[in-house]
Amino acid sequence: MAPKPALSKLPIKLAKSGFYRGFSLDVTVVSKIIISALVVWAIFWPAKAGKVLGDWNSLILANFAAWYIWVVALFVIVCVGLALWPAAGKLNLGQPGEKPEFSNFSWFSMMFSAGIGVGMLTWAVAEPVTHFANNPEVIQGLTTGRSADNVRMAFKWSFLHWGTGAWASYAIAGLAMAFFSYRRALPLTIRSSLTPLFGKSLSGPLGHIIDIVAVVATILGVAQTLGFGVEQFVAGLTRIGIVGLVNAEGGASTFGIILALVIIMGASTLSALSGVGKGIKWLSNLNMFLSVILLGFFIIFGATFFGATAMAFGIWDYLIALPEMSFNVWQTDGVEGSEAFLLAQWQGWWPVFYWAWWIAFAPFVGLFLARISRGRTIREFVLGAMFVPSFMCFVWFAWAGGTAIDLELNGAANGVIFDAADGDKIFAMTEFMLAPISEWLAWGMALLIVVLLLTFLVTSADSAVLIVNTINAGGDEGPKARPHILFWGAALGLVVVGLLISGGTAAIKMAMVIGALPFSIVMVLMCFSLVMAIYSDGRREAAGVQTTFSANKPAPTE
Repeated sequence: MAPKPALSKLPIKLAKSGFYRGFSLDVTVVSKIIISALVVWAIFWPAKAGKVLGDWNSLILANFAAWYIWVVALFVIVCVGLALWPAAGKLNLGQPGEKPEFSNFSWFSMMFSAGIGVGMLTWAVAEPVTHFANNPEVIQGLTTGRSADNVRMAFKWSFLHWGTGAWASYAIAGLAMAFFSYRRALPLTIRSSLTPLFGKSLSGPLGHIIDIVAVVATILGVAQTLGFGVEQFVAGLTRIGIVGLVNAEGGASTFGIILALVIIMGASTLSALSGVGKGIKWLSNLNMFLSVILLGFFIIFGATFFGATAMAFGIWDYLIALPEMSFNVWQTDGVEGSEAFLLAQWQGWWPVFYWAWWIAFAPFVGLFLARISRGRTIREFVLGAMFVPSFMCFVWFAWAGGTAIDLELNGAANGVIFDAADGDKIFAMTEFMLAPISEWLAWGMALLIVVLLLTFLVTSADSAVLIVNTINAGGDEGPKARPHILFWGAALGLVVVGLLISGGTAAIKMAMVIGALPFSIVMVLMCFSLVMAIYSDGRREAAGVQTTFSANKPAPTE
C-alpha cells in the first residue's frame, strides 16, 4: 500500500476584521492577558511575586534538573544525526532547487546577533573569570580556584554552556518550523512542527495552547537577555561619563534601568516596524562589523598566545568531556555545604539555568532562523546554525576571557577585573589595558562596546517582537499593524522592569526557568515529529508520492 500524502493544510482561525484582523484571537488575547497579568503582579506585589517565583524555581530545580540536562543532549544528538543521515541532510528547506534569500554573511550575522550576540559582551569575559574561581573540579578538590591548574577547566565549562547545546536548541526549533512551512506549505508557526503527531487537531485548542506556550517562553527568554543587557548598558553609559544611573551599591538605579529600557525598546520598536529585510538586517550587519573590531582588538592587543592556547585546549577538553557533561546529573544529599550539595547547587546555577535560557529563547530564535534560512539544505542549516556559531563563541571566550584571566593570573590587573560586576568586567578590562596609553582610547573603546551592546539588544528585542506577532498571526510573516508591534515592545520592557523590581535579575532568571519548562516538552515532541516526517517522506518518495507543496498563505476566516 502506498503511503498517504503528508498533511499540507492546517487552517488557523484568524480574525477577518477589526483590531485583531489577521491575528488568532485565541492565541493573541490569551498571550496578552498572561503577560499583562505577570507585569501587574510583579510591579504591584513585588515581594509576593518574588517569593512565589523563588518557591516554584526551587521546585523545578529539585525535580526537573535532570530533564533539562537530558533534553538538551537529545537536541544535539538529533541535529547531528540529521546532518549525517544522507537522506535527511540533502533535503532542501524549501522547494527543490530553491536558493537562499540571504547571503551567507547576512544569514550568519542575523543568526548570531539574535541568538547569542548580547551574551558575548557580558559573559565572554565574566564567565571564564567566574569559572576560573569556582567550578566542579574546584569543588571536588581536583584543581585550585584562581590558579594556573584551573585555567583549562574554566574554558571547558564555558564552552559547554555556549557551545553545541545552546545552538542545537535553536536549530531543532528552526529546523522543524522551516521543514514543515517551506516543504509542506504549513503556517510558519510552532504548532505546524507537530503535525505528524497530532494532525489536523492542531487547528484547534491544542494548537492554540502550543503557540501560547511559545509566546510566553519567548517573552521570558528575551526578558532574561534584556535584564543582563540593561545592567551592562547602564555600566557602559557610566563608563563613558553619563552620571546618575547607578545606586550607592554601584548597581543600576531604577532611573538608569528605565532610561536604558526606553532607549533600547524605542529603537527596537522602530526597527521592528521596518521589518526583517531592512532594520534588522542593517543592524545585524553593523553589529557584526563592530564585533569583528572588538574581537580583533582582543586577539591582537590582548593575550594572543594565551588565548590561542585556551582555545586549543578548551576545545579538546570540551569534546573529550562532552558526553559526561551532557548526561551527568549531580544529586544533592541535602546537607548544606557538602560536596554533593555544592555540586548540585552549581549545576542548578549554571548548566540548568543555561539550558532553560536556551529553550526559552528557542521559539524566538528558531522561528527567526527558519524565516531567514529558506532554500538551505538540512545539512547546511545544521552546520551554519549549530557548529559555526559554537566555534565563534569559543573564539570570543578564548581571547576575551583569556585576556582577562591572563591579566589577573600574572598579577598585572590586581583584582580590577575580578572585583568588577559581571556586566562591567569587559569595561574594567579594556580600561585597564588602554587607560595607561590614553584616556581617550579607553573612552573610545567603552563607547564602541556601548554602541555594540545597544545594536545587539535592539536586534534581539525587535526580532522578538516580530516573531511574537508572527506566531500570533498563525505564521503570517507579512507586515503587522503598528499597535500590535507597539504593545509587544512595551510589554517586553515592562516585564523586565516588573521582574527587576520584584527581585532583580534573579527574579527574571526564576521566571524564565519556569516559563521554559512547558516549551521544553514541545521541543522534545518536535524532535520525534521531525524524524518521523523525514522518514515518512523517504517512503513517499520511493513510492512516487508528492513530498513538497507550494506555499499558500491561509486566508483569514471568521
